[in-house]
Amino acid sequence: MIDFLVGRQLKSALRNQRKILFGISLFFNLGVLFIFKYFNFFIETFTEAFLLFGKPISYSSVQLILPVGISFYTFQTLSYTIDVYRRRIEPTDDVVSFFAFVSFFPQLVAGPIERASNLLPQFQKTRIFNYNKSIDGLRLILGGLFKKMVIADNCALIANNLFENYTEYSGSTLFCGAIFFGFQIYGDFSGYSDIAIGSARLLGFDLMKNFNFPYLSKNLIEFWRRWHISLSTWFRDYVYIPLGGNRVSNARLIFNILIVFLLSGLWHGANLTFLFWGLIHGIVLICTVFIGKNTKLRVFLKDQKSLIIDFFRVGITFFIVTIAWVFFRAETSVEAFGYIDQIFSGSFFSIPEGNKLFLILLIGYLLIEWFQEKREHLLDISYISSKPIRYLIYYGTLFLVFYYGGDLQTFIYFQF
Repeated sequence: MIDFLVGRQLKSALRNQRKILFGISLFFNLGVLFIFKYFNFFIETFTEAFLLFGKPISYSSVQLILPVGISFYTFQTLSYTIDVYRRRIEPTDDVVSFFAFVSFFPQLVAGPIERASNLLPQFQKTRIFNYNKSIDGLRLILGGLFKKMVIADNCALIANNLFENYTEYSGSTLFCGAIFFGFQIYGDFSGYSDIAIGSARLLGFDLMKNFNFPYLSKNLIEFWRRWHISLSTWFRDYVYIPLGGNRVSNARLIFNILIVFLLSGLWHGANLTFLFWGLIHGIVLICTVFIGKNTKLRVFLKDQKSLIIDFFRVGITFFIVTIAWVFFRAETSVEAFGYIDQIFSGSFFSIPEGNKLFLILLIGYLLIEWFQEKREHLLDISYISSKPIRYLIYYGTLFLVFYYGGDLQTFIYFQF
């Protein structure tokens, strides 16, 4: 309601009034996030800082239940206010359309984080049933269910056990556990996004694409162009570019990248593990950027057209992302460092224990994504001319969902 009213007032307000109105929107949006997600984290960190100097202080925390999806719809309405303030879009006077934009059920609790310029006008025009669009929506939903129930939920059973008992396993087994979690969070989150986009498409709405086969990325820059696209572009447009983007000195460029990824980590939760996760991605991305500026290395890394070199790049990127996932999954930073220390122990090159078949199946799944990389989504198989083959793939996928669906696991991103 505040963002809707601020947006209306921004249209006719004077310059100083605009700044005050924009500040009100920022204060309430970020204030809500701070109270619900970060108040206890900062209070505890502040208290621990005093303990380091031998000055124990007492404090009281607030026990609030985190509203489901608060990070998503807060960023969504905040982007509306920012775009209106920058005069990129006109504020709406249609309160029903605005609240529908904020609370649109398919993507309300876990994104994609939509922009008002894309979604809001779709509520203000007549929608006509489109058979082809609806069929594609069903394909997206089916592909999303496969990712969530077959890939993610089964990976969760293995990853949970390994992370909870990491001291009992070899380094190679724990690395496989990190891979399983990587596929769990990918199948879980991209599966939800596909279901959300497909559900919206059934109703005649087009939501933005949120995942684009990220584990086929050849470097970390490309990974973030393919992973959680709605969040990465949000930080790019509303944090990175306003800070100066890449048209700054090298020192400022490093600062800008680190700020973006530390904020991205903090967005996921008030825990040092998320900050470490963001820091790892930020540091590696900085190295990638500066390697790209080196002419000789750029020729080797970017200009060579070779399947072997591409495979090597994808493997290195996947390895880095997998190690970083350990911090995302671990309950504490101590547990994360202990897990990684165990991975790189003398048993890293040993034969991993159990679950080899499922690991091979995951590699097979990646191969399917490689074949579909140029398509819109996993089950975008309209290019197959044979109708029986297409239906065989659809019903085969449906069979896998019902038969191999793992134990029900809560969507990971519901907690954010």
